[in-house]
Amino acid sequence: MNTKLPAPIPRLTMITLGVSHMRASIAFYEALGFKRRLAASGEAVAFFETGGTALGLFPWDQLAQDVTLPQDPRPRGFRGMTLAWNCSTAEEVDAVLDFAISKGASLLKPAHKTDYGGYSGYFADPDNHPWEVVVAPGIEVGDDQRVHLPD
Repeated sequence: MNTKLPAPIPRLTMITLGVSHMRASIAFYEALGFKRRLAASGEAVAFFETGGTALGLFPWDQLAQDVTLPQDPRPRGFRGMTLAWNCSTAEEVDAVLDFAISKGASLLKPAHKTDYGGYSGYFADPDNHPWEVVVAPGIEVGDDQRVHLPD
């Protein structure tokens, strides 16, 4: 019998980052203002509200083991993905970058006008996960702090 199952509804619910030092990474993301949830998990795993998709932190070696990939060598270069902090104005982009740097982030690329009419810069968290801080034409950040994309 060939019964077709309905297609699942696609959704991205959690981004989990492998980190080297749980305590330091938890402190960094709390310092950025992300609200920690399920704190009873201690330093085994950490979850943060982000205004949309949740952010998880998990020890790098354990995450590699869980997905059955080698944990070494750890990439020092670009990993093929970025996280984004969308903003409403260029001034907000500058403020977020300055704030992140003041909390221990590394500046990867200063804010600048983009070729598509936006304004963006990049910082890296303590494990070198890159974050773009950006305002982009047509992408609105609503009062609900969520990104709203046009059709």
